[in-house]
Amino acid sequence: MIKFNFVSSPLFLFLILLISCNEEKVNDEKFLIAISKATPVEKYQTYISWLQRADSTIEWVDLYSLGLDSARLVIENCDGLLLTGGEDIYPGLYGKMIDTALCDEPNRYRDSLEYTALETALLNQIPVMGICRGMQMINVYFGGTLYFDLPVMIGEETRHRYPGYKPAFHEVNITDNANYLNGLEGKTDKVYSNHHQGVELLATSLQPEAFSPDSLIEAISYADTTGKPFLLGVQWHPEKMDHTIPLSDEVAKLFIRCAKRKDMSRK
Repeated sequence: MIKFNFVSSPLFLFLILLISCNEEKVNDEKFLIAISKATPVEKYQTYISWLQRADSTIEWVDLYSLGLDSARLVIENCDGLLLTGGEDIYPGLYGKMIDTALCDEPNRYRDSLEYTALETALLNQIPVMGICRGMQMINVYFGGTLYFDLPVMIGEETRHRYPGYKPAFHEVNITDNANYLNGLEGKTDKVYSNHHQGVELLATSLQPEAFSPDSLIEAISYADTTGKPFLLGVQWHPEKMDHTIPLSDEVAKLFIRCAKRKDMSRK
């Protein structure tokens, strides 16, 4: 018989956190956000700080340290899901195995984890926010495809990343029919960009919320939001931008507000 050390497991530790958070919600209205990958913390601290600037009372849990079944349980009891940036998505997930040489080494576990996390969140009507890779995963999940390498496939009219994984800054234009980003564009519309892949074919159930000057899709949401939870993906990195820029912290506040509304609807 296989023995499982439940007391020392990440799931057990999460359940203790969950019980604590639920008790605190009664008095302090604290909220729990699941983050697809938040470790090592020193690397992903910008995401955590970005969320906590929007609401200093939130709690968060890292899904990457859990197995898929444990992650499902965690998400079912969270108020929101944040898909963070990172490695290229395995091209087999969107039917393009012809030239993997243009992709970075994939992280197959992370692909499976985030695919499962998205599925679980959507089934449970939990708000979802995707950043960079996170936006790309949303598109792939719904049946869209990605450009393998932007410089090779669409050129460098707009720089989305410089050699050596160095970031770039470029403008974005919010669409007139954007579900969530209308009204967030301020005096500056330049965003922090650090990616070499992007949305090629947008899934039919999604719509663009913003474009870069080279017509690359920079933000996505549901085409029809009726009866659906909050779902927003941005290709830029709002967590690494000046927090006074509307397309940075205002995006986090929007996500947290929707997570709070969802929490209230479950009471």
